[in-house]
Amino acid sequence: MMQWGQTGIHLQRDGGSIQPASDSELTSESQMYWPVLQPSESVPPIGTYMLNNLVGKPCIKATLGAEYIVIEMKKTWYFPLDPSRVRTSGYCGKEAAVLSFTLPHSAASLQFTFREDKSVFYVDKLTAHVSPLPVCRGCANKTYSGALAHEKLFAAGHGQSFKCQSEQLLWTSSELSIRLVPLQLQAFTLPEGPRGSEVECWPDFNKRALPIIAEATGVGLFLITVMTFLFIKDRRREGYDRL
Repeated sequence: MMQWGQTGIHLQRDGGSIQPASDSELTSESQMYWPVLQPSESVPPIGTYMLNNLVGKPCIKATLGAEYIVIEMKKTWYFPLDPSRVRTSGYCGKEAAVLSFTLPHSAASLQFTFREDKSVFYVDKLTAHVSPLPVCRGCANKTYSGALAHEKLFAAGHGQSFKCQSEQLLWTSSELSIRLVPLQLQAFTLPEGPRGSEVECWPDFNKRALPIIAEATGVGLFLITVMTFLFIKDRRREGYDRL
């Protein structure tokens, strides 16, 4: 028997049979967790994750919602990452740091590799995989994986955080992409209390700036029209005075 969750199922073995797992048994080694792909996208739940260095001080803080997007059988399938199921791990070095999210039984993972270069930090590499329940009866089990390497993603200055409310879609392979929305990251240097000053992503800046630019353009066109009308009116008045 299977116990279906919103985004995954749990299989528990009891002797030679499979029994449903109760909430209190979710940490049992005898049960298996399977991500369940959904036919439509959803708003992924937001989680805040913290990683400390060897002396116990925070070196990475991430707030994000993540969704795996899988291409299978010429269809698009979705699996949102559930923060309540995530195990956080990683390490913090002087110039490199890693933040990893893993679901039970390594059913899915998402890993960020951070670099610091000349007082700027960024994500140098992103890797992901998901091993979901097959999308059809009789289909074989399959793991979808991919990576982005040698990138400079989500860059911010020393003591700052990168923030983006707009969707970030990252293709790690032809079959797997990761949707991050929203996203806020800070690495290496974290102040006590709130995050440092925020670096806004371009999509957010454009959303905020375009209405202002459009409004300013409208006002400018209106003023040009008024000035042109007054200029023509004055020229006509001068012509009448001469007559």
